[in-house]
Amino acid sequence: TRVGQAEFSFCAQEKKIFAVHGPYPVIRSLLRARGWVERKLPREGRRLKQQLGSQKKQQSETEPSDDGDEQGEAVPNPRGGALPSLGATEPLHDPWPHNEEVEEEKEEDEDDEDSDEIHDLMSYLVRDQVPHFLWTIRLSSIDQELLQRIEVVNRYHWVHALSTKEGLCLSLQNLPWFEQADPNTFFPRCYRLGTMEEREAFIEDFRLTAARSLLKLALEKAGSRLVGTEQPPNSNKGPGDHISHPVPPTEGPGSSLSSPSWLAEEALEVCEQHLGVLEHQDIDRNTPSPCRTCIDWNCFLQGYYRVAHEGAGLELSEVQRERCQDLLRRLAEQLPQFSIEGDLNVWILKPSAKSRGRGKAGGSTGHRQARHRGRTSPSPCCPGIVCATRLEEVLQLARGCTTPSARACEWVVQKYVERPLTIFGTKFDIRQWFLVTDGNPLTVWFYQDCYLRFCSRPFSLRHLELSRHLCNVSVQKQYKTSPHQDPRLPPSRVWSSRQFQAYLARLGRADTWHQVMVPGMKAAILNSLRCAQGHMGFRKGSFELFGADFLVGEDCQPWLLEINSCPTMSPSSAVTRRLCANVQRDTLRLVLDRKNDPSCPTGAFELMYKEAAVPLRPAVGINLMVEGCSLKKP
Repeated sequence: TRVGQAEFSFCAQEKKIFAVHGPYPVIRSLLRARGWVERKLPREGRRLKQQLGSQKKQQSETEPSDDGDEQGEAVPNPRGGALPSLGATEPLHDPWPHNEEVEEEKEEDEDDEDSDEIHDLMSYLVRDQVPHFLWTIRLSSIDQELLQRIEVVNRYHWVHALSTKEGLCLSLQNLPWFEQADPNTFFPRCYRLGTMEEREAFIEDFRLTAARSLLKLALEKAGSRLVGTEQPPNSNKGPGDHISHPVPPTEGPGSSLSSPSWLAEEALEVCEQHLGVLEHQDIDRNTPSPCRTCIDWNCFLQGYYRVAHEGAGLELSEVQRERCQDLLRRLAEQLPQFSIEGDLNVWILKPSAKSRGRGKAGGSTGHRQARHRGRTSPSPCCPGIVCATRLEEVLQLARGCTTPSARACEWVVQKYVERPLTIFGTKFDIRQWFLVTDGNPLTVWFYQDCYLRFCSRPFSLRHLELSRHLCNVSVQKQYKTSPHQDPRLPPSRVWSSRQFQAYLARLGRADTWHQVMVPGMKAAILNSLRCAQGHMGFRKGSFELFGADFLVGEDCQPWLLEINSCPTMSPSSAVTRRLCANVQRDTLRLVLDRKNDPSCPTGAFELMYKEAAVPLRPAVGINLMVEGCSLKKP
């Protein structure tokens, strides 16, 4: 006891008291190894329920209920006494995957924790102390008055401008005000369907993309291919190493249906008008938007759907074929996202403030899919991520959210990358971590290790199930691996970035990772931070680890999909077990060890950006006025 009291006094004097809220055993272990003492929080897991249940049997007095815990009341300490709550707590969803390996490790970790009585004693001694360091899964679970007294916290207030789909979409629209960069070069174009102006802009974009897609289909059916879109041959590729292209289905009974000759002519006319706008030929003309011409768009889209989804024929004259090739070549020079477009005009519809594919379409599994109708079947309640190829279905799904949380279920629609780089015929994305340690000056650290997440079924645009198109681990763990999956893919559906680099080297693209992908990911992260910076609640001394998700195009250019705050640290494979532990270790090195030793190693973190400090000017009242006189009619 005397040793415990002496260590308690030392830790309180040296500011080495911490608190952890959420499933972070690695953080707890690393801090204890540094000599820190934990002020324990109420547990929301199974062990807490068991402890409360056993104590209710042994004690006649009434114990606090769950509601009392949420209000910040004391909870029993199994070693005796009471542990004051750090603040309001909420039931937490257990993010650990349900497989035997992880569950066994979790139990072993809890047994070790129970056997270590010294830590429980130390925690009891610091029960009235304010922690100096807090690692929490959410700030809203912590008493706000106490939160202000904690020196270092792993979360920032108000990161919605960066970490929600709607916030990122809006922030990147303002990027040209901060950087000489075009968000269309790294972020698939995105629209907030809850805003009338953006909904109209999406409708126009969908129509224009349909016109381009129709011309591509016409060339494919004519046996021609746009010059410059072919992939370079690679003799080192084996079976399944190809880069997939959507192939129109074999023409069946519907092949006898041919599209009217005016369909291709209207597509050419619309694309020529659009090209004129892109080349600024309309500056001195009173030219209407290409989508506001006299074309019957409903009729045009129905004709396009017949060609794209039902295999209807479409013939081009020799003159039309030459016009089509020249027009698509010039459009490719003007449109940064031309390379990610296919010919099916697929869009992805997402709830604006949800992550990890939650609330998935198709009920509980998302298996059902309407064949050739171009979308997954939505659930009767507010669905999650949905892929769609028809304009009316996108708009209907966006209007169909009638749940009580409809306001929180605002939709964003984003252009789907139809021409992704695939590995053994399977789609993947990249989870890339970065750390923000200061908001003024903005200081960003890039983690040099990341991992790839694979889908459980081969990539195909003719089947829009989430198992083929959404790489989130929380989604893919619901699916069994397809028997058609290439056996060279890992059973865990996860690769490290080093495995990916080795794969690229075998394809003769060894330099692609460091020369194309990493610089592209860094630029996308920094551009996103720069335009969201003014809307984020930074706090001096605190930090936040983010997880950015990227998709890679056929040309190996990375495309930012979203940025997640508080990325999961729960291991789903041997790869993520190692990398998640490493990134937590290196984060503590940066935010704790580096304060006392600036030369200490930072692990896999590298300083990506640190801007010049901007002095904060005090707010002063400025009298803004416009001088002049009004114009009068002569």
